[in-house]
Amino acid sequence: MCSIIGFNLETVEYRNVSFTVWDVGGQQRIRALWKYYFRDTQAIIFVVDSADVDRMEEARNEIHSLVADAELHDAVLLVFANKQDMPNAMSATEVSKALDMHCIMNREVGFTTNFLIE
Repeated sequence: MCSIIGFNLETVEYRNVSFTVWDVGGQQRIRALWKYYFRDTQAIIFVVDSADVDRMEEARNEIHSLVADAELHDAVLLVFANKQDMPNAMSATEVSKALDMHCIMNREVGFTTNFLIE
């Protein structure tokens, strides 16, 4: 894995398919740099902290800003509702509603809570 200004880059090969993955992080100070990584993006995986209710509006605004960007018009969007095991976590349905996922049109969208990162 290569780390670049707070971003991580990794190439993953699986069943004769090569993926270049950019982990760009969500810190406010680096979001302005996201746009430099949009070219040729085929998928966006957006991870949301299900237990951080106070930041849901911020997450919603970022997701809707991303899907509105012309360079990401054809990118598939997958939202992970992370930290479902936390005591005060919002359910997947609550997170989906808080993010106004129903408003995202003309795009393939996935939403999940079940994933494991080693």
